[in-house]
Amino acid sequence: MLRHERLSAVLDLLADKGSLSVEQIAKSFEVSPATVRRDLDELAEQKLLRRTRGGAVLQSVAYELPLRYRTARQHDEKQRIAVKAASMVSAGLVVGLNGGTTNTAVAHELAMRSDLVAERGRDDFAFVVVTNAVNIANELAVWPHIKIVVPGGVARSRSYELIGPLATRGLQDLTMDLMFLAVDALSKTHGAAANHEGEAEINRLMVEHARRVVVVADGSKLERHAFCRICDIASVSALITDSGANPATIQELRALGIEVEIV
Repeated sequence: MLRHERLSAVLDLLADKGSLSVEQIAKSFEVSPATVRRDLDELAEQKLLRRTRGGAVLQSVAYELPLRYRTARQHDEKQRIAVKAASMVSAGLVVGLNGGTTNTAVAHELAMRSDLVAERGRDDFAFVVVTNAVNIANELAVWPHIKIVVPGGVARSRSYELIGPLATRGLQDLTMDLMFLAVDALSKTHGAAANHEGEAEINRLMVEHARRVVVVADGSKLERHAFCRICDIASVSALITDSGANPATIQELRALGIEVEIV
C-alpha cells in the first residue's frame, strides 16, 4: 500500500472507530509503530486528527478528507467512469465540470481525446470546459485545443473548488451543453447532494445553466446522504456508475427516466 493510500485508510478507520492506538493501526496495516507515529504526526499537522498519548482521536469538526487523500478511494471504478464520460464529449461542446476526484479523472481523460484535436470549433478550440475547480483548470490549461473558463471565487482547500459570490457572478451569464456533476451523495428522494454548502450552491448554479446533467458517481455514493442538496433527481439526465451500485437503486433511477450507464 502506498503511503497516501495508507493515510487515507487510517482516516477512514478513525472515522469509524473514533479513536485508535498506535498498536491498533500498526497491526491493521502491518507497519511499524514508528511509521504509524510519523503518519499520525503528519495528519495532526494538517488538523485532520488530534494526537493522544499512544494514539489519535478525530477532531471535533465534521470529518471530511481533503481531495489529495480521497483520490485513492475506488480508483479503478472512477477511472472507468471517467473514460465513459469523456467519450460522450464531441467537438464544439461546452462542458461543465465541478470539483472532486471523479471529475479530476474525467478531466484527464478529456485531455487525452486526441481525436478531437483536428475538429476545431469555436474560436479554434476543440471544445470548452467551464470549471470551478482550480486543479482541473490547471491540468487542462496546458492543452491548446481546450478552452478553459474559470468563474472566479474563493478556493476551498479541501476540494480545490472556487465558491462564494464571485464564483456565482462568474457563472450567471454562461450556458453549458453538458455538465458532468460529481456528488457526495445521490438518491431518488434527496437528489444530488454535497457535504459543503458553498460547493452545493455553485454546483446548483452550474446544473441550472446546463442543458444536460450527467452525474458521475461510483456505487458507494448512491443512496448515501450528504449535508446540502445540489438539485432534485428530476434535474439529472443520466448517471455513470460502476457495477458495485445497488441493482435496486439503479432500477429505481431508470424508472424515473434517468439513463444509467454501468461501467
